[in-house]
Order: sequence, then structure tokens, then C-alpha cells
Amino acid sequence: MILERYIYREILEKLLWIIGLLLLILASNRFVGFLADAADGELPGELVLQMLSMKMLATLPKLLPISLFISVTLALSRLAQDRELTVISASGLALSFQIKTVFKFALVFSLLVFVASFVVSPWAVSGVSSLKGIAEQESEISGITAGQFKEFNKGDRIVYMENMSDDSQHMEKVFLQVRQHNDLGVLRSDTAEYEFSERTGSRYIEFQNGRRYVGKPGNLDYQITEYRTYGVLIEQDDTAKSVVRLEAIPSLKLLGSDVPKHEAELQWRMSYIFSTLLLPVLAVALNGLSFRETRYVPLFIAIMVYFIYSNLLGISKTLIKRDDISPLIGMWWVHLLLVLTIIVIIQYPRVRYWHRRNATNKQESVQN
Repeated sequence: MILERYIYREILEKLLWIIGLLLLILASNRFVGFLADAADGELPGELVLQMLSMKMLATLPKLLPISLFISVTLALSRLAQDRELTVISASGLALSFQIKTVFKFALVFSLLVFVASFVVSPWAVSGVSSLKGIAEQESEISGITAGQFKEFNKGDRIVYMENMSDDSQHMEKVFLQVRQHNDLGVLRSDTAEYEFSERTGSRYIEFQNGRRYVGKPGNLDYQITEYRTYGVLIEQDDTAKSVVRLEAIPSLKLLGSDVPKHEAELQWRMSYIFSTLLLPVLAVALNGLSFRETRYVPLFIAIMVYFIYSNLLGISKTLIKRDDISPLIGMWWVHLLLVLTIIVIIQYPRVRYWHRRNATNKQESVQN
């Protein structure tokens, strides 16, 4: 239908502008932070754009529903202010036509949100974790400067190197002092490499072609060992990095899990789809109220309702993770509350008209 295509074009035009604007704002903010990390040596310069891209992809599920919500609100507000919705209503197309048209658009758009929430975002979060591991590894290598001592593990590990290779990946003429209990170990090697374990979050230095001296200071009974390859633990992460971030777990693994945290994450990802379907209908319902002369009042109310809705979803997610409420209740009550709110807003003009009609009839009956 021509009117449907006209409304679709109006929504799509504003949707592209809003998504572009929000992405620009978020990317600018993130980019400044990554540049600061790169200046401090915490993030290699060549990883800045990769990290920024992964962060933006991970943010898409949060960005898309609210973008569609705002675009539908602005599009319908513009049509209402220019009396185009009045003409559409006069043509015999009631509010149900607007709801049907917007819902069909949201249904197609929800497919994109589904892919972003269940596939793209977990992959992007996992990629961010990998890039952080690489950044930590390279920042630690950059922290070891030729001709200077570098302490690790509260002084129990001290590293010294004479030179760094041209590709900044290998240390040359390396010395390491290891203090463990009452023994003191010294390693000397021609070359060494810095290693980082993503699974455990621990840091190692792998020495090649050197000697290891172990003994107590003041005694002559030192053990001397020649080696071809020798790995030494420099730092061990106490925060259990072996646990994968909840947001990075593939969606298929969440489906068959009965762990509360996994169930909370699965419902959280599903909530993006429900938000994509319900929020545009809410925008139509709000636009049906009497805000014809003030274009941005529906937008203000819509944003307030969205914040309440999203906060309730966040609270429900926390309660599910703590196992304080059953996953059967989960976040479903929040979506149901939004559906009831939409129904109340849609029916409000009819109830108000019915109330005024009854009041008028009573006045006429009293006068007669």
C-alpha cells in the first residue's frame, strides 16, 4: 500500500540518521579513551581501530531497539503535526492501521536485532577479550626497557635485558632473578620471549639457550643447569580469567544450561528482540494521545517510559543471576507490564470519550 510505504520511508529515514548519530557519539567517546590508553602504553596503536570496531559491534543490541523506538516516535510526531495522520484517519484507516504498519516494520527489523544479539555481540565481546590479552602482553613487553631492571610479583621476579630485537618481540641478553622461599635463582639467556595465557591470564617469560643457577646466598653448593628452552611464571592472575565473560558465551551454550547466570543472560538477549517489537507499538500508542501541537512531548514521555522499562529489565536480570526469582518469572513480567501499559494508553481516549459521553447524558437527563 502507498501509505504503508510512505510511513516506512519516513521511519527508515530517521532510523538511519539516529543510528548514525548514536554510533558517532559512542565511537568518538570510545576512540578518545583508546587513544589515551595508547598514549599511556597500555594499548598498542595498531589495535585501536580493531578494539573500537569490536566495541561498536558489541554495543549494537543495545543501540538498535532504542534507535527504532526514537525514529518511530519522531516520524509519527511529524506526521501528526502536519495533519497527515488526521488525513489518514479520515480516509477510514484507524489507529489499528498505524499499529499494523509499524509492527510489520519492527518485525523485519527484529531479525537484524536477533543476529546482533545472539551472534554478533557474543563474538565481538570475545574478540575484545582477546585483544585485551594481546594488549596486556605487548604493554608488558614495552614495559621492559633495555638497560633497566623490571620488577614483577612484588619484587620476587626481576628482569634485565641488554637489547630488544628490531621487531620488539624478542629480548636479547636477558637476566632473571627469581626469589622463592630461601632460595635464589638466576637465569641468563641469549634470547627470551614474553608469553601470555588467555586461558589463565598468567604471564610467562620463555628463555632460550642459557643457564640456570639455583642456591642459597653465601653457600657454594649452587646448581647449574644448561637449557635450550625454559619457561618462568612472572605473574599469575588472581581474578580467575579462565572464566569466560558471560556476554561472550555463545548463545547455543546458553540454551541448554540451567545455571542462573546463563538463564539471565539468555533472557537478556531475548529482551532486545521483545523491545524491538513492543517499543514501536508504544510509540504509536503515545502518539495517539493529544499532543498535536507539541511535537516533542511524545518523545520525552517515550524516553521516560524506556528508562523505566530498561531499568526493570536490569533489576530482573540481577535477581535471576542471584537466583532470587525463578527464571519462569524472569524478565517476562517486565514485558507483560509494557504490554499492559500499551493497552491502557490505547484504550485511554476511548475511556475518556465514554466518560464524557455518560457525563453529558446525565446532565441532559437532569435538565429534562
